[in-house]
Amino acid sequence: MTSSFPPPGPHEELEEGLRLTPRFDRDGLVAAIVTDARAGGVLMFAHMNAEALRATIETGVAHFWSRSRGKLWRKGEESGHQMKVVELRVDCDQDALWLSVEVAGTGAACHTGRRSCFYRKVPVGPGALGEALAPADAARLFEPGSVYKAPKG
Repeated sequence: MTSSFPPPGPHEELEEGLRLTPRFDRDGLVAAIVTDARAGGVLMFAHMNAEALRATIETGVAHFWSRSRGKLWRKGEESGHQMKVVELRVDCDQDALWLSVEVAGTGAACHTGRRSCFYRKVPVGPGALGEALAPADAARLFEPGSVYKAPKG
């Protein structure tokens, strides 16, 4: 699929211009970080291709490209936890997107049933390498087995 977005222009235009010219990587993807519009905090990280970005802009509902499944997906299409885009931003060199969203249903953004995909802390500091991950906001808001037809990979 060809992109409907204009190719990135010169450095100055890319960083200071007012045209959306996403810099898709060699696989045709751009990074997308998703945060909670009400409570703040990171909910998830995913990738978008041109089709996902176009669908997100046109519908106001978050769409992504699933690298593991090799297909476009609308967040919440199985779980009902659809993400309404409140604001969509692009970073300075247009190779990353930031979606501020409201999550429908239980408010869970993660396919594991948790509010955020980032529910484990990584220890840092001297001697921390190899230590166990620590739970953080790890309570499940729903049971994945009761929502999804097949396990997510």
